[in-house]
Amino acid sequence: MADRLRFYLDQNVDLTIARALLGRGVDVTTAVDTGRCARSDESQLAMALREGRVVVTHDQDFLVLHSMRVPHAGIVYARMGTRTASQMVQFLKLAYDVLSPQEMKGHVEFA
Repeated sequence: MADRLRFYLDQNVDLTIARALLGRGVDVTTAVDTGRCARSDESQLAMALREGRVVVTHDQDFLVLHSMRVPHAGIVYARMGTRTASQMVQFLKLAYDVLSPQEMKGHVEFA
């Protein structure tokens, strides 16, 4: 299916999550892969929107940007230390299986 979620993991998200998702056929990239670790949250959110990618983060600043109505392709937020990498992979794979990019646009999912 061409109309599937695509993910962008910010620099605070464990890279093993990206590898596990890639192994399950999920389109995912990371701030490390794209050399965007030092970029502002606003810049990362804008890039993810341009590429149609849902931002996966532990950074509450993305929730602030959402509350300010900054446009985005979707945000998955999990407070740091509340989920294992395995739990995050399961959550993101489920989101990938059941949600469309249109459903995630401008929406926040709490993992």
